[in-house]
Amino acid sequence: MTIAVEKVLYTARATAEGGRDGRTASDDGKLDVTVAPPKELGGNGQGTNPEQLFAAGYAACFHSALKTVARVTKQDVTGSTVTAAVGIGPINGGAGYGLEAELVVTLPALEREAAEQLVAKAHEVCPYSNATRGNIKVDITVA
Repeated sequence: MTIAVEKVLYTARATAEGGRDGRTASDDGKLDVTVAPPKELGGNGQGTNPEQLFAAGYAACFHSALKTVARVTKQDVTGSTVTAAVGIGPINGGAGYGLEAELVVTLPALEREAAEQLVAKAHEVCPYSNATRGNIKVDITVA
């Protein structure tokens, strides 16, 4: 099932030159990074890689969703953090590559049960979670 956006509120644009070994820049000039494969994928590790960009975006987006849900439910998320890990590896017997993600959410101001409920609600709100749901493995841990 495809999820359609009812109304586009913002569109980000970026252009890549050279694929995993080149440069990626946003059209507004706020992002301009050298892209290089990590050593584990045969690169020199001297640039940012797409998995790092995905992890940064997912962590920031999930944290914003967490704060939004907390504001609505009047819960304290002081000192909260979200750490995302994005892995890449072969799928279908090496015919292609796939991703998986892990989010570790820290909510020091909340009891465990309240934290887990808040994280579950944030997972329903977060655009990255909605984009990945049913497409890649995503594990979420409340630390």
